[in-house]
Amino acid sequence: MRIVLLGGSGQVGWELQRALAPLGEIAALARELHGDECGDLENPEGLRRALRRLGPDVIVNAAAFTDVDRAEAEPERARRVNAEGPEILAGEAKRLDAWLIQYSTDYVFDGSGVKPWREDDEAAPLNVYGESKRQGEEAVRDAGCRHLILRTQWVYSSRRSNFLRTMLRLAAEREALEMVDDQTGAPTGADLVADVTAHIVRSLTPAVGSGTYHVAARGETTRHGYARFVVESARRGGWPLRLTEDAITPVASEALPTGARRPRNSRLSVDRLERTFRLRMPVWRAGVARVVAELSEHRPLLAAQAR
Repeated sequence: MRIVLLGGSGQVGWELQRALAPLGEIAALARELHGDECGDLENPEGLRRALRRLGPDVIVNAAAFTDVDRAEAEPERARRVNAEGPEILAGEAKRLDAWLIQYSTDYVFDGSGVKPWREDDEAAPLNVYGESKRQGEEAVRDAGCRHLILRTQWVYSSRRSNFLRTMLRLAAEREALEMVDDQTGAPTGADLVADVTAHIVRSLTPAVGSGTYHVAARGETTRHGYARFVVESARRGGWPLRLTEDAITPVASEALPTGARRPRNSRLSVDRLERTFRLRMPVWRAGVARVVAELSEHRPLLAAQAR
């Protein structure tokens, strides 16, 4: 199996390089030009040339414009990367008769209600980022290629910038913190997303049809509950923190305004994923605790980066 991976330096992409390695030959396309080819979603011709030369069986797109607040100020760029880029990939996948694995997000929903969102629920994004990802989904579906759209949420890992790492940094710097308690979802490890993706790719057969699936950890928490658990886990692991979990004050979203509106309800149902691919998704706490423990081994490096 020949696999082309885009976005290999990101949180999910980095883990995909590991998880997909046993399945076949992997070509991780970088954004930078190599000759006249590249993996930059804003360079359509370079992208097409690379894909046509490599002739993959599977294209895995982990590249995206993910800065939710910046997307409000740069809507055209968000659309180019998150909508037009996947449209190009889907067109090439159709031409090559390849599978396209495209990642999406809980932000395609408006966050209303309290029930977990199912794959066929109506998309109604609240912000530019969510709308650009919704457009990307539609472009992939409309292209008619063999595809799987994998929506995930609240992604974290031991590398790059994410909520978990930010909480650890703030806990080392502050003695008090406010955190919203009206946004609910499931923190989902990049390694979990990658491992599930590898399982799905391994399961691809002519009998598997195109579709959309939610890939997320089980359970739910608020941003406030998430922050408390990170700090509690770090303290148990011996981190020298100034902040205690009891010093994290729950507040409404309006008290901590951001550039883009966030959905209040980000719960994603994983029933279809588990049923189709015979999986059982782990509860979110296990993955968070493991990554905090992993980062415990690198505290001096993290402290140096913070300075």
